[in-house]
Amino acid sequence: MESKNSTFKKGIILAGGSGTRLYPSTAVMTKQLLPIYDKPLIYYPLSVLMYAGIREILIICTAENQSSFQTLLGDGSKIGIRIEYAIQQAPRGLAEAFLIGEEFIGDDNVALILGDNVFFGQGLGVKLQLAVDAAKGATVFTYPVKNPEAFGIISYDANGNPETIEEKPIDPKSNYAITGLYFFDNDVVKVASQVKPSPRGELEITDVIRHYMLRGDLNVHEFGRGFAWFDTGTHDSMLQASMFVEAIQNRQGLRIACIEEIAFRKGFIDKAKLRSQVVSHSNDYCRYLMSLAADE
Repeated sequence: MESKNSTFKKGIILAGGSGTRLYPSTAVMTKQLLPIYDKPLIYYPLSVLMYAGIREILIICTAENQSSFQTLLGDGSKIGIRIEYAIQQAPRGLAEAFLIGEEFIGDDNVALILGDNVFFGQGLGVKLQLAVDAAKGATVFTYPVKNPEAFGIISYDANGNPETIEEKPIDPKSNYAITGLYFFDNDVVKVASQVKPSPRGELEITDVIRHYMLRGDLNVHEFGRGFAWFDTGTHDSMLQASMFVEAIQNRQGLRIACIEEIAFRKGFIDKAKLRSQVVSHSNDYCRYLMSLAADE
């Protein structure tokens, strides 16, 4: 349920980068347009923002891929949201999203989600509500991983409060990875502008999060048992995510990250608007939309 007093109305999807780990699949197409089972990858992060009730969205991408995203999603009006686009000239780190999106953010709080992240789990809406209802500070979500040296890692003190945040640590202090979904108050633009490039030459999102932790304004929620999180940056992780989506959808008969359904269920569009955009292609996705749009 969308909060009437939500302090988050804007969200950013960071869909830039060169996708070199997925070459040659990304030689002519950005990874966010590659399929995760039955829909483009970008549908998954977009669906999370929509599920959180966020209807003003900025997609940050490369210049060569902007037209493809616009062909796929347009201005968002078909699903009752507003989509804008901005260019990332080169992959300079996740925190650069707030500098690129400064004008879009304006005086508002903002959520950021990475364009290659897939989230699924019972209770996701409850956790998102905790973040969108927070008027001040930052909220991040963690997930236990077997290879913490490959992620941004957060550790806790004896009282369960966040104590350290490290980007791809050689000697990790915990196995709790910070996932690619973040909620920040409006201070994030100023914070990001003060971040210095890391030794690998990037503006690290972990430096932004650490700032909020040190000032005592960081909320941390765990995605534990019953949740699935995929950072689909490799061929193996894309395959795993596709197999997971296929198994859930075919077992339950429901759709994960069906943006048209979410728009309808959230009240962004009515049944007439849903019905008007159903195409008569003979596949399961379109038949699913047709069943939603059918008269009751």
